Amino acid sequence: MTTGTGLAPAKGLRNLFAADPFRLLQQRMNRLFEEPFTPLAFQGEEPFTLTTWTPSCDVYETNGEIIVKAELPGLKKEDVKVTIENNVLMIRGERKFEEEAKRENYYRIERSYGEFLRSFTLPLSIDAKKINAEFKDGMLKIALPKMEEAKPKAVDIKVV
Repeated sequence: MTTGTGLAPAKGLRNLFAADPFRLLQQRMNRLFEEPFTPLAFQGEEPFTLTTWTPSCDVYETNGEIIVKAELPGLKKEDVKVTIENNVLMIRGERKFEEEAKRENYYRIERSYGEFLRSFTLPLSIDAKKINAEFKDGMLKIALPKMEEAKPKAVDIKVV
């Protein structure tokens, strides 16, 4: 994977651009006329694809630190790796498909699985030695404290 400033690479797009668009359109049109026209009817077999996913993140700043929160439902602490290199914060991991039931027994798979990588360029004012990361209930919170000289300071005004 390569790093970026925001989104994980979309592996699934490679297959989309490599396929013949007219053949895909013809397959979809054929399926349209083969399916029953009742609203609750089973729609036949759908292709099961395990697409990559990108966890949602919030990034905000307080007086003393920058906070990054990432939603990582279904993951454990061991599934996530947080690194900082060259002032780039990287959150990477993988949500694996659980084979509780055989894939052919599924009617629909809507949750996304696979590897992810989120990266954020950090300001130079971050104190990398004091970074704190917590993981609780599928939420990763990373506190990036600012260096003392970067924190806002009040200046006394003298009346003359």
